[in-house]
Amino acid sequence: MGSTSAENPENNGSAGVGRRDLIKRSAALGLISVPTMAFLSACATGGGGGSDEESKAPGGAKSATNPLGVKEGTALEAFIFKGGLGDQYAKDAEADYKAKYKAEVKHTGTQQVGPKLTPRFAGGNPPDVIDNSGADHLDMNKLSTQGQLQDLKALLDAPSLDDASKKISDVIHPSTIEKGKHGDTFDVLYYAFTIYGTWYSQKALDDNGWEYPKSLDDMVKLCGEIKKKGIAPWTYAGKYPYYVHFNLFAQIAKIGGMDGWIAIDNLEPNAWTGNDAVKQVVEHYEELAAKKYFLAGSQGLTHIQSQTAWNKGKAVFIPNGSWVENEAAPTTPKDFAMSVGALFDGSSGDKLPHGTLRAEPSEPYIVSAKGKNPAGGMELLRIMLSKKHAQNFATKVKSLTCVVDATEGMTLSPGLASASKAFKDAGDNIISLQLQEWYPSLTDEKIGGLTGQLLTGEMSAADWIKKTQQYADAVAKDDSVKKFKRES
Repeated sequence: MGSTSAENPENNGSAGVGRRDLIKRSAALGLISVPTMAFLSACATGGGGGSDEESKAPGGAKSATNPLGVKEGTALEAFIFKGGLGDQYAKDAEADYKAKYKAEVKHTGTQQVGPKLTPRFAGGNPPDVIDNSGADHLDMNKLSTQGQLQDLKALLDAPSLDDASKKISDVIHPSTIEKGKHGDTFDVLYYAFTIYGTWYSQKALDDNGWEYPKSLDDMVKLCGEIKKKGIAPWTYAGKYPYYVHFNLFAQIAKIGGMDGWIAIDNLEPNAWTGNDAVKQVVEHYEELAAKKYFLAGSQGLTHIQSQTAWNKGKAVFIPNGSWVENEAAPTTPKDFAMSVGALFDGSSGDKLPHGTLRAEPSEPYIVSAKGKNPAGGMELLRIMLSKKHAQNFATKVKSLTCVVDATEGMTLSPGLASASKAFKDAGDNIISLQLQEWYPSLTDEKIGGLTGQLLTGEMSAADWIKKTQQYADAVAKDDSVKKFKRES
């Protein structure tokens, strides 16, 4: 939600490491999945530089145990998104930082990262480390362009807390590095690893004799059976319709292939209107809306409300990411058997095979170049990247981090176990998308508004495609928006 690499930015401009190689490496390393995606949106102004040389923050002497040169006693400020993953896992890491460096740590947990921090970045007084996730996030592309983000190369080169012979870059999922780059600079650490898809209760399917659909047509048929039972087939976060894009966008890539999607990521002319997969997928959603297969009132629900309705059995399917298991835990029945399914087949002409899945690094952490203690911010991330805290994260929030093999031997929760199986079954057929990461205003606000109308039957598929292309073209022509390019 990062990178884009978003799972590994399929090459995303990376030097010599292809998507297929990254996925093979991740499979070999035994990494499975984890939660949360990072949506970006409004930000600050002001220039600056993110290099160590330009930082005015006080530093300490570097050593084997203090490779980043944290000055003992220097306070640290952490601003953590408190959403589906909560923030206790961060507090636990902060406690270790406080003990090691005898320093105070000011912690803020919030769901309003952007609104609260935009004026602070503009005023030159940002916190040291930030979990920039949630609907009200900062626009990291703008921050990077302005030199507000600390270059994290020193973190990648620092030794792991678990094995000093290994660098941090050796112990994290390779796609995390690719996704966290703006150009050639690695300045975002995507801490989690998320599986996106269609989530459901395996118990609900078993109790009714239903099977998870293999194709879009199978889904439409099953929706008809579900509706006859007096249950809504689908619900979604209508207040934040971009949640639907987790599936819709990936479904386009699955059917039409990654080259077609990369053209969309790169804002190429006619990338939407000239892609037959776009037509097929958007018309599928148009059909679901026309047949009233969405829970009535979904357009007015928040993500929490839609998840609660789903947990209560008012709907069978919901588009989401693997953070949902933790976020929905308060209302999830013990025998719910939360599960996630792969993307649906479109036809025999699909470019990617059955079982293809969207899986990406997520939960973006940034360190402020103009913060008072950027070395401390990076050190907190180094602590979080230890096996101790990666396992703590998995235990507390039912999700995995970017640290490979960190959960070996652990018993996984139902949703995470399902996500893990889906990831393994997908093999090389993993999709990662960049559009939502690079141009959040386009996807979350502009296209999201169109999707909201599509799902209520107020807009046709043809108009959705036409207007989406117009919005994308407008961004492509807007010189005030920094552009990024993804390689095939």
